[in-house]
Parts: sequence; C-alpha cells; structure tokens
Amino acid sequence: MELIPPTVQIKQKNMSRLIPSRFPPVGILDAIAAPDDLQYIIELEGWTNDRISSELGLIRTIPAGEWVVGTPHATVIMAAYCHPYPSGGRFNDGTRGAWYCAISIETAIRETVFHKTKELEEVGVFDTSVEMRQYLSDFDAEVHDVRARPAYDALHDPNSYIAGQALAHDLLETRSNGIFYRSVWHSGGECIACFRPRLVLNVRQGAHFEYKWSGNREPEILELTTT
Repeated sequence: MELIPPTVQIKQKNMSRLIPSRFPPVGILDAIAAPDDLQYIIELEGWTNDRISSELGLIRTIPAGEWVVGTPHATVIMAAYCHPYPSGGRFNDGTRGAWYCAISIETAIRETVFHKTKELEEVGVFDTSVEMRQYLSDFDAEVHDVRARPAYDALHDPNSYIAGQALAHDLLETRSNGIFYRSVWHSGGECIACFRPRLVLNVRQGAHFEYKWSGNREPEILELTTT
C-alpha cells in the first residue's frame, strides 16, 4: 500500500482484549526477571520441553529487547506475538502476531464473536459454548491511524486481510508501534493492533464471559464474573 497513514498519539486506559479463558493465567515469562535469564533457560532445556516450546512459540523471531518478562501477565502479552494464526490476522502475518484490543468491551465482544462463529461455521457446529477472559491494558504511544474513509477502506475489507497485512509488513520495517483502525464487526467501534510488546501497559484481568451457541450463528453472551 503506497499511502503511508498519518500518526496519532494514543493515550487510552482500560482497552479490552478477549482470549479463551483456558489459556494459563500465569506462565513462564511472568516469573523470569530478565530476557537474559530466559535465554539461559532456553539453552538449558532446549526445545524438547513441551511446556516451554508451547508457551514461547515464535519468541525467537522477536528481538530480545522487545520481550516482556518478569511482570504480571507477561506470558499473556508475549503469547499475542508468539502464537499468531498460521494465516495471520488483519494486521499481521503468520510469522509474528500483534496485541489486538478494542477501546470498549462491546467492540471486543463483537470482534471475537465473529471470529469464533466463523470457526464454528467451518466445522458446521452451532451447539457449543466458549469461555473468554477479558484483559485490560493501557496505552500511551504513537500509532498509525487508518480510520479515515474512504482512503483506508481496503484495510477494513471484511473478506480479506491482504491489504492490511501488506501495510503492516511495511510499517514494521519502519519501526511502527501499531495501527489504530475501525472495528469491522462493531459499527462505531475502534481498535488497536499494537506491534510492540513493551507498549502494552498495566495488563490485568477483567471479567469472564461465556459465548453460548444454541443452533444458530448468534450466541448468547453471559458475563460470568467481574473479577
């Protein structure tokens, strides 16, 4: 994409990210004090240790200076970058993930409901439920702003990530911090794809939700806890 988006300073608290709640809330990276310590563990254990290889994923593809370790929910933060979908997301490919989050919980829910429903559609099952954990985070960083219409409509194509992934690749090469974009699945909603783990600040757990499908594409959304 030839048009380089303008940048905007985002200073926002309590942005919401939702992930399946079965993901462990405490992991290897939460307890390690410094990136150098992790290097020693990797060398000592190698990649034969199933737990280490599972939790660390593609961490070797991310410069050690960008790793988040020794802080609450460090594993959760790094998992967003080390465990991308093989086909990638709207603003990342399969070699490196991003921390996707929304300004409102409503937007985070609609975004994740769409993707979970699509997964169920692929297997033809609409009688199931999934629990999701909310993570709240704060931001204070300059990111590229692609919300404007119609200049960046291709980046919000509901059927294709091609334009978004191409732009993200180019922006990563220029050390971009991330992308501020319109929610595709929640009208009026806004989201951030943060490219840098260390810019995901003050991460803490929020509520738990259950998405319950009962034979059709639209699930019932239940809040299970507020802590």
